[in-house]
Amino acid sequence: MDYRNVGIFAHVDAGKTTLSEQLLVHSGKIRAAGSVDKGTAHTDDLPVERRRGISVKAASVELVWKDTLISLIDTPGHTDFSAEIEKSMWAIDAAVIVVDAVKGIQPQTETLFNAAKKQKLPCLFFLNKTDRPEADPDKVILQIRDNLTDAVCPLWDEDKMTDFVCNTSDELLEKYLEEGGISKDELNEQIIILTHECRAYPALFGSALQDKGIEAFLDALITYLPAPDKKEEELAAVAFAVTNDRVMGRGLWVRMYGGKLENRMPVDVKKDFSSDEKNLTEQRKITQIRGADGEDKGILGPGDVGVVYGLGNIEVGHIFGNPEKIPRIVKPGSLRTPLIMVKAVPEKPEDLNKLREILMEMSLEDPLLNARYIKATGELLLQIMGMVQIEILQEILQTRYEMKVSFEDPAVIYKETIRKKAKGFVAYTMPKPCWAILDFEIEPAPRGSGITFKSVVGADDIMPRYQHQVEQALPKALSQGRLGWEVVDLNITLVGGEHHLEHTHPLDFIVATPMAIQDGLVKGESVLLEPMLDMRFVVPTTLAGRIMSDVQLMRGELGEVESKEEISTISAIVPVATSIDYPTNFAAITGGKGSISTALHGYRECSLKEGKTAPRRGVDPLDTSKYILAARNALGGEIFD
Repeated sequence: MDYRNVGIFAHVDAGKTTLSEQLLVHSGKIRAAGSVDKGTAHTDDLPVERRRGISVKAASVELVWKDTLISLIDTPGHTDFSAEIEKSMWAIDAAVIVVDAVKGIQPQTETLFNAAKKQKLPCLFFLNKTDRPEADPDKVILQIRDNLTDAVCPLWDEDKMTDFVCNTSDELLEKYLEEGGISKDELNEQIIILTHECRAYPALFGSALQDKGIEAFLDALITYLPAPDKKEEELAAVAFAVTNDRVMGRGLWVRMYGGKLENRMPVDVKKDFSSDEKNLTEQRKITQIRGADGEDKGILGPGDVGVVYGLGNIEVGHIFGNPEKIPRIVKPGSLRTPLIMVKAVPEKPEDLNKLREILMEMSLEDPLLNARYIKATGELLLQIMGMVQIEILQEILQTRYEMKVSFEDPAVIYKETIRKKAKGFVAYTMPKPCWAILDFEIEPAPRGSGITFKSVVGADDIMPRYQHQVEQALPKALSQGRLGWEVVDLNITLVGGEHHLEHTHPLDFIVATPMAIQDGLVKGESVLLEPMLDMRFVVPTTLAGRIMSDVQLMRGELGEVESKEEISTISAIVPVATSIDYPTNFAAITGGKGSISTALHGYRECSLKEGKTAPRRGVDPLDTSKYILAARNALGGEIFD
């Protein structure tokens, strides 16, 4: 049997889960399609999903179409659950992007397509809701070309398919000119090749709700999207999600790229996922393997997706076997990073330690939560995408762990950088035994570029293994700057330094790096960066003036304003800090007759009056004596927390 591993992505309310239901019906997997609104969708199995009518977790199902086994991952559309989409990208070979043919390309559509393109995932577009009078598939194709890619190819128009193919193949263009046409088989053959190379993105249209265009879509899915490699013999697999079974306990969703995993098989895993030490491993045995539909499978081979039990608290993203055989690495936060921090407070104060353990476990499932306990204040803090996620977390904590928790004091997560180029220096030579001298050149980098590091220091001055320690220590050193926030957008160059053959301790350069970096941040004059949102409002035209006024009051920048008949579409860039509560106000203003969509625009500099500093966690590296003592005592643990 042939195979396909495909993820379905979409902006919220584009009809993605409804499409998944129809695919299950047409394949004979289920008799009747469930309803998202009624809480009966087969891919929404969590109680909270059924009650609220939204997808919270990515769900994997299997179906067969024309002798092809399709492993389908239905992902959440709401931006608060972007981490689920990121995790799904570990497991798939291709993506389907569902677009609302009435609303067209929305902010999350663009984010999802760009993420798939970055991961070199072949994509197929499905323009949904074309049963509605306002739908215009041809207009949406133009929007895709303007906003996403000019390599979109509408499969419903053979003339446009021919034009597309002729523009990509001189051989077929010559044949068209000589013979006056190209056969449908030749067109498809060329489009398949281009799709696999991410140089073409086929598009179809239909209506999932009205069951139109579904079988044509299934045919296109197995025709144009690639099959996984089933030949790799060396073990290579990744844990991309977590499930919890009342009987079996914690299970790992695993995508196999090579080799096999089977029942009772011993597996080497990291011993302590709270530690940065990579070499501490232990052997555990698989107790059971299930397929996507919950059946006992016993074994997973190349290309397979299934659930593995018995391996304990393994973190999402853990790789089994050879990491070089994994085709893509999806880092947490590559799609969207959390913008808000909240304090978790259990209803019963005596449950604080238990809640701490629970949130640490949940952080293994979703690293972006970044739950941490602040010893000095006794606070439990975690990062979230938005206010909807808070409600979902509360329900999960109550239903899975029987614990009532409130989330208080929502605050924006700022970042920081430096204003000017500077030097950062430290001579860590006392108290003995120690010797690590570092000289960094630090300069501001373009917004959104992240951190780059290079060394121009020779091995005679600082041994390569010590320079590697410096690079390893940088994430910790930059986790909080002089204003208390993560430091971003810097080019860091190690330009000088010195080790000592007798006095240098193996971990001296890990201790010294934060001191030198913080010294450079002081000299470079730290500046605050606040997160900004791209916001798109669709409202009755009579309310457009009110919304534009609100944008200005929120320190926002107005973009395009487009009015058509009685509806206005307003684009703006607005700070997160001033717009956290605005969706509630917006609903009251519009009486539920408007809509907001948001996407992260980026970060811009703001004053300390407009923003907020954060209290330092742990010991300041520039408080030298206290920091050195804390670092020596806690090396390998949380120096800063």
